[in-house]
Amino acid sequence: MRQFDPGTSDPKRADLKRISTRIVIGQGRQGMIAMGGGAPVVVQAMTDTETADVAATTAQVMALSDAGAEVVRLAIKDRPAAEAVPYIHEALGERGYHVPLVGDFHYNGHKLLAQAPDCAKTLSKYRINPGNVGLGCRRDQHFAAFIELACRHEKPVRIGVNGGSLDQLLLERAMGDNAKLPQPASAAEVLCQVAVASALGSAAEAEALGLPHDRIVISCKMSAVPDVIRVYRQLASRCDYPLHVGLTEAGMGLQGVVSSSAALAVLLQEGIGETIRISLTPRPGAPRTDEVAVACQLLQALGLREMQPRIISCPGCGRTNGQLFREMAAQVEHHVSQRLAQWRASYPGVARLQVAVMGCVVNGPGESRQADIGISLPGVGEHPAAPVFIEGKHVTTLHGQDLVKDFLTLLDSYVARRFSGAQQAAEEGATDQLREPADETHSAPARAVFP
Repeated sequence: MRQFDPGTSDPKRADLKRISTRIVIGQGRQGMIAMGGGAPVVVQAMTDTETADVAATTAQVMALSDAGAEVVRLAIKDRPAAEAVPYIHEALGERGYHVPLVGDFHYNGHKLLAQAPDCAKTLSKYRINPGNVGLGCRRDQHFAAFIELACRHEKPVRIGVNGGSLDQLLLERAMGDNAKLPQPASAAEVLCQVAVASALGSAAEAEALGLPHDRIVISCKMSAVPDVIRVYRQLASRCDYPLHVGLTEAGMGLQGVVSSSAALAVLLQEGIGETIRISLTPRPGAPRTDEVAVACQLLQALGLREMQPRIISCPGCGRTNGQLFREMAAQVEHHVSQRLAQWRASYPGVARLQVAVMGCVVNGPGESRQADIGISLPGVGEHPAAPVFIEGKHVTTLHGQDLVKDFLTLLDSYVARRFSGAQQAAEEGATDQLREPADETHSAPARAVFP
């Protein structure tokens, strides 16, 4: 039974803290990430490049990491992909990136890990889908061989069940048994029950084969929001493994964002989920990093992480100068996103930054005062002046065509002053804020996993 501890590290969010087994993935201080045991919820992402293309995959891992991904999963579908992993890892290290890499295996993972031992050593974690490793005796043999390799290389394993690729024999048997009941459950309910049983049964099997309890992560991903909530609630009540939460396929654009947020917000608010991924379908030409941005913003909106500056802007109405207001809000957001990787490296704590871009006198001055730095643009019929507030004080008023440029200059200057080493040290001594992803408790696990 999962336990909840109201006395864990962040008293402001005590209702959301949970106790699960803590595992650690990655090697070396910079590359170690803790999951569970009260550690911050971890953001994961997955590449969509051909893994065998070392240059393209390296570039995408770097982009995902810059966007906020703390763990990146690679599809390992064949031997060329497996043999590329050490070169990707090396290329990332040469560029100063130490993000843990997870190997995503389906059908033939037991073979690839044996054929490419350097891949097996390099990966920080393996993912196996128990629904597609074979049938009958072959399934058991392949699963055992995979787990034996994980034990040999001392790697954690995510047992990742998907609703669309469940063990068909298990599913057919459960559907048949359900049909015989006086009041049969719905097909969706049976599907969820089978997914949970497959995940927990496979985890128990892995432990029986020698994989330590604190090297197992579980996921049970479905496509429908109610099903995702149902299966993770069941898992949370029946085990203490760290849970990787997400939808199998969330969809594209707004639909994907809404579906993922609807499911994950409910679960995270209940304290369920130690690591998440937003499985968006990118629109043609859209960056892969969009899924990371959604994950980071979701955790930030729930008060679980502070991962990137917050841009506060009103929705606009008939009082606002629509064109000026929308263009400036977009330019400020773009400016911050373009500088975020550099700011994170130079200014620890910059994720706490709040910037307000408001459109008229109704809420503009008030919201701007409450932000770290804010500007209140003139609405329709208002005097053409834009007061700027820093830490609650009116510092200047901007006018004219260079208004946006001048505000961005003030923003850059404020970030450099506010989050410099001396100022940051003073603030950390006076506040109890969550730290940046690279500074959080990931590098200091409570339970030793590796010798």
